[in-house]
Order: sequence, then structure tokens, then C-alpha cells
Amino acid sequence: MEDGLIYTNIKFLSKVGDKRAALLQKEAGIVSYKDLLYYFPYRYIDRSQYVKISEINSDKVYIQIRGKVVDKQTVSNGKSKRLVVGFADDTGRIELIYFSGLKWIYDKLNIGQQYVVFGKPSMFNNGFNFVHPETELLSVYTSMHDTEFLPLYNTTEKMKNSFLSSRAMASLTLTLIRQMHGHISETLPEYIVNHYKLISLQQALENIHYPQNMQMLAKAQYRLKFEELFFMQLVHQMQKTYRKVKSDGFVMAKVGDKFNDFYNKNLPFPLTDAQKRVIKEIRSDMRSGRQMNRLLQGDVGSGKTLVALMCMLIAVDNGYQCALVAPTEILAKQHCNSLTEFLKGLNVQVALLTSEIKGKARKNLLSNLQEGAIDILVGTHAVLESAVQFANLGFAVIDEQHRFGVEQRRKMWEKSKGRLPHILVMTATPIPRTLAMTVYGDLDCSVIDQLPPGRKPVSTVHLTDASILKVYDFMRTQIAQGRQIYVVYPLIEESEKLDLKDLNDGYDHIVQQFPLPDYQISIVHGKMKSEQKEYEMERFVKGITNIMVSTTVIEVGVNVPNASVMVIQNAERFGLSQLHQLRGRVGRGSDKSYCILMTKDNLSQDSKRRIEIMCQTNDGFVLAQEDLALRGPGDIAGTQQSGVLDLKIADIVKDEPLVRTARDLAQFVLDKDPMLQDENNRLLKQYITAHKVITDYSEIS
Repeated sequence: MEDGLIYTNIKFLSKVGDKRAALLQKEAGIVSYKDLLYYFPYRYIDRSQYVKISEINSDKVYIQIRGKVVDKQTVSNGKSKRLVVGFADDTGRIELIYFSGLKWIYDKLNIGQQYVVFGKPSMFNNGFNFVHPETELLSVYTSMHDTEFLPLYNTTEKMKNSFLSSRAMASLTLTLIRQMHGHISETLPEYIVNHYKLISLQQALENIHYPQNMQMLAKAQYRLKFEELFFMQLVHQMQKTYRKVKSDGFVMAKVGDKFNDFYNKNLPFPLTDAQKRVIKEIRSDMRSGRQMNRLLQGDVGSGKTLVALMCMLIAVDNGYQCALVAPTEILAKQHCNSLTEFLKGLNVQVALLTSEIKGKARKNLLSNLQEGAIDILVGTHAVLESAVQFANLGFAVIDEQHRFGVEQRRKMWEKSKGRLPHILVMTATPIPRTLAMTVYGDLDCSVIDQLPPGRKPVSTVHLTDASILKVYDFMRTQIAQGRQIYVVYPLIEESEKLDLKDLNDGYDHIVQQFPLPDYQISIVHGKMKSEQKEYEMERFVKGITNIMVSTTVIEVGVNVPNASVMVIQNAERFGLSQLHQLRGRVGRGSDKSYCILMTKDNLSQDSKRRIEIMCQTNDGFVLAQEDLALRGPGDIAGTQQSGVLDLKIADIVKDEPLVRTARDLAQFVLDKDPMLQDENNRLLKQYITAHKVITDYSEIS
């Protein structure tokens, strides 16, 4: 059991108090002793290494120097003041510059005393200085700990302004480590610690802050990463195991007339082997008697909707209703139209529910749904409203998982009577396996990794802005052949005004190049009213307009088979997965399709790499893996918002082998002891209980 001391409020730690505690909580999320212990350094200084002042030759790296204060003066420049401190060693002199906290720093730095200065040199007037470096008395610095490595901690401006610098944080963690020695209890069972040759948690936490040597630092990092990833996987597997043991699902054993009629008469093209495999996986879940929770991944155009429809037909054949929920009205309409077209001539009732459907039409629809006259309801978030009642909901499909929150999914579960409906979550954003294991670790995963036969890859080219007139000529040629074209501009939140100006300027420029009445042009962006946006989108879908100028609102789901060209302006500002999603809007018909990536001339190395990869492959899973490596997991598939990947030390890209090890171990533990009742797993049970891991399905996200 963890020692209660670890949960002590941080304000009781020496040199903290109420004011600093409030700041630590607000700026760094540190409330207790445990929070500070797990506030890990981002790097370390080798305290045995000092740079001589005469050797300073770069403003790129942090360094430490050792010397003494030789003079100090406050310099006024109109209303502003700065403190200039002369600092020297046996090779030269440099200035330390301060713009705030002048009186406190003036009194702290005494002429003639020896200090250690740490910071990043700045170049000014052909010479180097330090602006607001961290300083420590040499005598205090050398006695701080019996290790050569000094930890550096992330701090905010507010923390620094309140004298909670990295050095101050190091002092606090040192005080805490000394106080907690002998009070940090083990969290992993002995058999796991021994098998994986892990150091104790006490040793790991002490050495992650103040490593005895590089070998102990590596062991501390491994132990803490292992524990973090293992408990994440254990939680996922506990939830999944509980569902399999406790969550009864509707048994849908029959494959009936509706499925067979569709397969034999209406199937638009032969299923790929990947589609067949996935349908078998889903069908196995549906007849198991356990509630299905499955993630269906498939690249753009891989036929996910067709798979979802065939599984819904199994549910309908077994007497159950189905729901398909999409994130936008236009995507919901498109799904409804696709399903209706697929099911033409079959006795399957499909209905659409969006916010546009009101009055008597809405009342009749809801009545038919409650009476069981509707087999498949397609809609937006409107489907989740309490007024929407099913007669017998048994199967629900959620399209684009990351657009729906926990609360919304829970509302869907509540619409079923007696048992929980089978849930199929679809995403067209390919997710690397490592990320899927962490973000969606509590879901079973199916992947459609083949495109239907005849689907042509999109030709992707990179051009700079200097080639824009050639691009316009190419667009005219395509329009003359009856094709339609997307021109997409970025809309990034932090520079929204600038981006909207770019979009509107771009639109004006295109109107000049493609004037009425020869050409029809639409413009769409997220700041437009929904009716206006829907109107413009519909015009493009119906082929009335030749060119759609838009932001990324067209990224997900819109299907215009006649659109053969995608021009992406400022392509360097998009991530790989987003570029791939945008490219997926073309190539949906039988015509040769093109994606033109327009960028400025000078690109960063990362931007160059992204553009090169886009031109090399159409494989979304290859791109997703590259995107994960380039950007990290934070912005992929909504993971940042999910909070799932709030990892303190592990990195799912760099630590992929450890993710797999942790997952295998979690599965091994739960296969032998699903509810962690064995005495050997007592510590794991305590963790699950202390962290309120819920085994009641209504609480599972």
C-alpha cells in the first residue's frame, strides 16, 4: 500500500507555502508530494562540465560557466530599467542582463562572490551576454547532491517571475526526495519486477531526478516508462475483459434474406479479401452473446461503409434496428443516399434525421422509429437526443470516432432496451498500430488494408507558388473535360484572420482567372452560416459549380466522383494525415485524378519530408506512421483531446517495443487472473481501485 505521506499537500513542503502551492497547482498541476515526484526533468546538466567565457561561440545551446561577480549597475532608458551584472572567470568577462525582479537580483548577487551561471548565451553588438540566466552560489551548487547531474525542469513565465525557476524546482525536488526516502512503496508485484529486472520505484524516482550515473538514469527511465505503459494497458485490458465477461450483447446468429438478397443482387462490386475478413470478425462478435466494441479502420475509399451496411443487414435480419451517426449533416445525407442506393429494390427502410427535419415530418419519423417501421436511422448528433426512441436498437455505427465524446456515446448505449447495442466505430484516419494500442486499447480493432479493384491511385505532385499560372491552365483543361476541382486553403485557429484573408484573396484571384459566365465557383469555410455552407456544398455535389474554394471543412466524407483535381495551397502547413484526408476527396470516380501540393520556396526539413512522402505513396497507413514519427501523437486522431496520451515520460513512437511488451504483459496477467483476485496481484488491484478504474460498462469511455 502506498505510504500516505506521498499524498501530502505540496504547501507543507519546506519553502513552498500557500502562495507557491497555488502557483504550482495552476501552472504545473502539482498539488501533492506525488505530483512533484512525477514532475520529471526534461534534461540534465553534467555539473562537472563548465565552459570558459572565452570559449563561448554559440547562442544555440544552454551552457554553464563558473566565476565571480565583478560589478553591477542599474541602467535607465526612459521608463524602462535593466540590471547589468559584470561576471568574469580567468579567461574573460561577460554581462548578465535582467529586466525584471531587479531589486531582488541586485541584492542576491554580491560583488566578489563565486557563482555558477546557467543559461543560453545571446548575441548582442557582436558579443555574447546572458539574459535572465539562472545563478547559484558555487558553494550551494556543489553541495546540492552527491551526483554530477543537475535536473532541468520545464517552468512557465509566471513560475520564473515568482522565482520558481528550474533551479528552484530542483531544490524543491531534492528536499522532497530526501524527505520521502524510505516512504515510497512498490507499485508492481515482485514477480514482474524480478522477471523484467526492474529497479525499485524508490530507486527510479530518486534517480530520475538526481541520477547517480548515466546507467542508473537509464534504469530509472526504463522502470518509469514500463510502469506507465503497463498500467495504461492494464486499464484498457481490464475494461475490455470486463465487457467480455459481464456485458451481455444481443445474439445475432442468423444471416437472413436481406443480407443474402443484397449480396446476390445489389453488391456493387466484389468484396476484397480484407472486407471479407473484417465482416467475419464483426459477425463473430455479433453472434457471441457479448456486446461488440470494435474499431474499423480503413483508408479513404477502402469500402468501410459497405462493410458497415452488410453488418447492419445481419442485425436487421435478426429483428433489430440500426443507427449510423455521422459528424456533419452533409456526411449524414451522403451516407443516407449511399445506403438508399445500395438497398434499391430491397425491403429495408432507411430514414435520415438531422436538425433540418422539423415539425410534422420529424414527428412522423420519430413515431415510425419507435414503432419499429424504420430499420436503419442515419443522422447527426440529433440521433442522440432523448426524444429519439428506438423500438429495438441492436447495432450502432459511429463514423469518425474522434468527433464524438464519451457522453455522446453513452447516450447511444442508453437507447437500447435490456442489453447494450453492438458498437462499430469507423475512422478513415489510418492509425499506426502503436497508437491504436494506446488510444483505442479497450476496443477490438479491424483493418481494411486493401482498396477495391479498379480504384486508381491519385497522382500527387509538388509545385511552388511560382508555378500557379501553369496550375490554372491545367485546371482549365480539366474543367473543359467536364471535371470539377477543389482548391483548399489552411484555416489554423491561431492565425484565423490571416488565413481567412488568404482564403478570400485566393477566391478573388481565382474568380479573375475563371470569370463568369464560363465558370461557376463556390466558396466554403467554417465561419459561414450552416445553411449557406450546405447550399454551396450542394451546388458542388450536384455539379453546378466547377471549382470549390474552401478550407478543410471538406476534409471528411464528402463524395463527389466527378471531382478529379485537388489543389492544396500552403500545403506545408498541414500534417500528413490531414493532407491524405484531403487528397481522398478526389479519385472517387473512374477518371484519372490529381493532387497538387502548392508551397512556398523555402521549406523546413519536416515540411520537405512531409511533401516528399505525400508524392511517394497513397498508402494511408505508411503516411500515418510517418506522421506519428514527425509530429508525435498529440494531434493525430483527436488523441490530444482524449487525454489518453497524457504520458509523463513514455513516448509511444520511440518506445514502441515497450508498448508491445506492456500490452502483452497486461494480457498475460488478466488471462490468468481477470479480476486481479490473486494475492500476487494485490498491488495491481490496489492501483485499479485507487485510480477508480470502472468495471461498470456505463462508466467506460
